[in-house]
Amino acid sequence: MEKKIKLSYDSVPLSLAPNTSSEPMKTESIVKDRYADGANAREEALCCPVEYDAKYLEIIPSEVIERDYGCGDPSQYVKEGETVLDLGSGTGKICFIASQVVGESGKVIGVDMTDDMLEVARRNQPTVAERVGYDNVEFRKGRIQDLALDLEVLEARLKENPVSDANGYLEAEELAEELKVKQPLVENDSVDVVVSNCVLNLVSKKNRRQMFAEIHRVLKRGGRAVISDIVCDEEVPQDLQDDAELWSGCISGAFLEDEFLQAFEDAGFYGVRMLKFDKEPWQTVKGIEFRSMTIEAYKGKEGICLERNQAVIYKGPFKKVLDDDGHAMERGKRYAVCDKIFNIYKSDCYADMFEFVEPQNDIPLEEAALFDCSKTAIRDPRETKGADYDATTEASDCCSPTGEDSGCC
Repeated sequence: MEKKIKLSYDSVPLSLAPNTSSEPMKTESIVKDRYADGANAREEALCCPVEYDAKYLEIIPSEVIERDYGCGDPSQYVKEGETVLDLGSGTGKICFIASQVVGESGKVIGVDMTDDMLEVARRNQPTVAERVGYDNVEFRKGRIQDLALDLEVLEARLKENPVSDANGYLEAEELAEELKVKQPLVENDSVDVVVSNCVLNLVSKKNRRQMFAEIHRVLKRGGRAVISDIVCDEEVPQDLQDDAELWSGCISGAFLEDEFLQAFEDAGFYGVRMLKFDKEPWQTVKGIEFRSMTIEAYKGKEGICLERNQAVIYKGPFKKVLDDDGHAMERGKRYAVCDKIFNIYKSDCYADMFEFVEPQNDIPLEEAALFDCSKTAIRDPRETKGADYDATTEASDCCSPTGEDSGCC
């Protein structure tokens, strides 16, 4: 059995005093300042206990481990050879773990907006690369709700042309938009898996729709997001949301459990599911429970629907299920699906739930007609076998995989 190491930081009391200032809370600045402090000295309240595989921690400098914070380990769900994007990568712990999992043929990109965190990660990167035997990690400066804007490129350009008046500010805005197109921080459809460890909740609510859209944008078709974050079982009241310490401490910005999954669905993801849900809360504030959840969500339902006479049979155990497109499927019945959905259901996300019925005569994609996915329809077996199918066969050796009579029939 592989040895697991649990990294635990003792929780410290958090202020429950509401923000009494008439000024709106500057969420991003507050988060940046607190995590800058956390990069220079361990911040006890920024982490909950997480078990990591000890063999991956052995080569990572202690400074990285001690000053990197999180609530889960999404790196355990990445695979060899993948390109991984870590949102809010901090001092790089998850990146350095994922680096070993994906191997020399894979690639890991960490994105963080805090200079102090990036400095620790980049300073330790050569050490990790030397110990593992290859260098497949890079760290980029950016905001996770705007993965197109490379902040270091923008900073360099602004140093050449400092902003001194309103016109300069407007020109800087135009420059930022131009850089997003010509020199994006993370390109469209370029990543196999996006991971994040207790960071999405730190983004202000007004920017969250854009954040989920950005995760969707950078993923390849068929790619997935694996996100560990803090969720709550009740709505967080406004007075707690206005508390700067609670927000930067991963409390006030926590997602409601069901709304966290719904946010991915709203952004166009499918196959959204919980991989891990902590039974015990990390913290309880005013009776509201806050705990870690790890979810998985896939990209790839875009594109036209084509008819190739395929069918799927829901195997159970429920009498009926409802998929993400609103199609209700009863156990044991053959349902008509388009080629796109047929192949999505054959993926790792759904494969154990269905039996898949291929057509007797393959229909080439270029000859396939459009399929109406707006309705749920039973697939007549003759549509799959062919209207003229009239075969008569001998009894098969169904009870014996080797073809020899085992007597089981």
